[in-house]
Amino acid sequence: MISNMNFKERSLLFAKLAKISYNNNIKDVKKQVKTLGFTEVEFYNKEGAQAYRFMNKEDLVIACRGTEPTEFNDIKADLNAIPVVAETVSRVHKGFKAEVDELWPMVLEDLESKTNDDKKIWFCGHSLGAAMATIMASRCHLYPEVSPVEELYTYGSPRVGWNGYCKSLGVKHHRWRNNNDIVTKVPLAIMGYVHDGQLHYITSDNTIGKPSLRDWWKGVWDGIKNKRFDSIADHDIKAYHDNINLALPD
Repeated sequence: MISNMNFKERSLLFAKLAKISYNNNIKDVKKQVKTLGFTEVEFYNKEGAQAYRFMNKEDLVIACRGTEPTEFNDIKADLNAIPVVAETVSRVHKGFKAEVDELWPMVLEDLESKTNDDKKIWFCGHSLGAAMATIMASRCHLYPEVSPVEELYTYGSPRVGWNGYCKSLGVKHHRWRNNNDIVTKVPLAIMGYVHDGQLHYITSDNTIGKPSLRDWWKGVWDGIKNKRFDSIADHDIKAYHDNINLALPD
């Protein structure tokens, strides 16, 4: 049962599930999540928008897939940063909302199913998937048949909506940012976009801290020494998992 795990265990579990959500091989996915305690798998896929439902007797997890460079629909969603009216209040990123709209009827049907009444509901995602998971989790309270969301875990999330929208979400959101991850800087704040959730920032030394200009420069310099583009390398979901494992005590 996920609720019996400590914060580190949950953060690592949802990072693993976010990574697994990029896999198209359903048979392989079932094998991977079985080792994590999940016995049922459902793949949602429509017009390039994709997510998984992982389930056991106690828990139901929706893991949304992030941007895939070969999927035009994903690229279009990322770039379509026009703020539009949300289902709740205020405004939300048009491209992210459109991805959720494709999958929401299927996801909602499962969430409202009587067979899932006693299950605890969790959401997670990386990159575009983080934005999608945030929007999905925020919609749940609009439907009385859906159980309250336990928690939302996101990794490398872009900004999703305006301030009024984020304040209305009503979901316990743990938002992980790995040092200089470039995706966490978009869409631009000048457009009215803000971040949601409790920030857990991983420093360039793989500790939990606060963003600073000094740590930004250190991350950039470490990237130069290791011959990698730091802002892009920091966005990798495997880097999130590995650095969380180093940053949090057992």
